Amino acid sequence: MESVKPLSARHESLQSKKQDNLTKPSLWKLFEVCLKIGLLSFGGPAAQISLMHKAFVDEHKWLSEQQFLNALGFCMLLPGPEAMQLATYAGWRVKGVIGGLIAGLLFVIPGALVILLFAALYVLYQGETVNGIELVSALFLGIKAAVVIIVFEALRKVANKALKQRSHWVMAGLSFIAIYFFAIPFPLIILAAAVYGFFAVRLGAIKSEPIQNDLQNPEGSKKQSLKKTLAIACIGCCLWLVPILVLMHFSSLPILTEIASFFAKLAVVTFGGAYAVLVYMTQDVVTQFGWLNAGEMMDALGLAETTPGPLILVTEFVGFIAAFREGGLAVGIIGALVTLWVTFVPCFIWIFVGAPYIEWMHSQQRLSAALSSITAAVVGVILNLSIWFSLHVLFADVNAQTWPLSEMFGLNFTWWQPQLNSFDWRVLVLISLSAGLYFYKRWGVFSLLASSSFVGWGLVVLTT
Repeated sequence: MESVKPLSARHESLQSKKQDNLTKPSLWKLFEVCLKIGLLSFGGPAAQISLMHKAFVDEHKWLSEQQFLNALGFCMLLPGPEAMQLATYAGWRVKGVIGGLIAGLLFVIPGALVILLFAALYVLYQGETVNGIELVSALFLGIKAAVVIIVFEALRKVANKALKQRSHWVMAGLSFIAIYFFAIPFPLIILAAAVYGFFAVRLGAIKSEPIQNDLQNPEGSKKQSLKKTLAIACIGCCLWLVPILVLMHFSSLPILTEIASFFAKLAVVTFGGAYAVLVYMTQDVVTQFGWLNAGEMMDALGLAETTPGPLILVTEFVGFIAAFREGGLAVGIIGALVTLWVTFVPCFIWIFVGAPYIEWMHSQQRLSAALSSITAAVVGVILNLSIWFSLHVLFADVNAQTWPLSEMFGLNFTWWQPQLNSFDWRVLVLISLSAGLYFYKRWGVFSLLASSSFVGWGLVVLTT
């Protein structure tokens, strides 16, 4: 009688067959597929990840299901845009560093060019009127209302994934209180959450929930020596930082130095995806630097939602506007390029350094707990962003009321107070319409933004 293979042996055999069925593309084929993904990557991270899964796993069989899921879990725990980093990993997996550069760059460049064009049109036509109606403000009234709904939906999705334990709910609540009422900087909140998660799991205060993966299947990682890893990290950091240092030394425009410094910091602390980036960016761009106002930040997110590429391209819009206002169109373009460089180069570094260690990282309880706590804290800061945006869209005049609590620590209690007489009923109508179309009719993001913008234009015309 033929012996029955143990379950683990059968599993390894099945995985081996799956691995054997995988194919390796030529560089040109990889370029062709990644360019298509970059041109069609509308709809935010969920739609973009689905598009990549269809291309890399289902159609071309360049990655197995397990490889794709392991990489997705890893990328979701990194700072920066998870979809762009997943594309970079897919390219790296099949064609090494060259493949990773091809996939990552093609995911970003098409959208970056579109954002740059729209940002230029935005500033050049801002203030232009037709029959007494300001073009930009009328078109973007509906977009701002729709963005409020999109941000709340992002909050719901992140919360469903992140808040798995009571401690996660507490962490989310504390992070909201810290950033909304006390204006504690986003990086400090993230650091506190990471430290708590790292040590609390050892003390048993929280349960560790490592990302599920198959440790018997070695296909999720490539072997790489520590020496090679350190070399890649050093080269990547030099490529990232040297241009910034050169710019700071030779540039006669302080705004470019400020942009490079600010977005470089943002690139390494913004866990939680594009909406977490918005929290940190809005906090400083609007209230500290004054590069944009709240309405313009909403416009920036609306543009990013309707163009291909990662939502984090909203940073390019901000960098362009800030630099444009200091030195005109040419300086604005330089500001956009500087922003793109300091924002996206770290994404490549994370992948090229960390991808070979995906399986090991997934098995570390303390690291997993720290990253889970960070994700829970991000829920709180996205809630802050949702309320902040809603107030500034519904009311034309919103003021921060501040009461000092501690001079030693510079701690203040802040309350955002809208002026009731500045309420815009048109925005409430548009938000209600957008909620109905998005949640009940299940319209896509692009259709939602376009229809809301059209209706908003109509309301402006009727009430002017």
